[in-house]
Amino acid sequence: MASTDLAATYAALILADAGSEITSEKILALTSAAGVDIEPIWATLLSKALEGKNVKEMLSTIGVASGPVATGDIATTPTQDAAAKPVDDAPADDGNDSDSDDGLFSGGLFD
Repeated sequence: MASTDLAATYAALILADAGSEITSEKILALTSAAGVDIEPIWATLLSKALEGKNVKEMLSTIGVASGPVATGDIATTPTQDAAAKPVDDAPADDGNDSDSDDGLFSGGLFD
């Protein structure tokens, strides 16, 4: 990704680290000061997406597993729950081939 693609995100992280409100005006000011020109719509969309969110908390909980937390053998994790359920890998064939190519690719290459 080019630096211009991430400039608004980095600006939002700087604002969050400073404990400042994340607004489109502040994002544009930071990116402009860094010499990166971004479209104002991206700053507006990012500020709206982060509105009311605790960015520092979001960053500190990335990768934390969700689900019950307990000690002992009583608690299960989402992975254990999924492993306990049988999985049917074979798709059901109902005879209706809605994905048919109507002969567009017949000729040996995709048969």
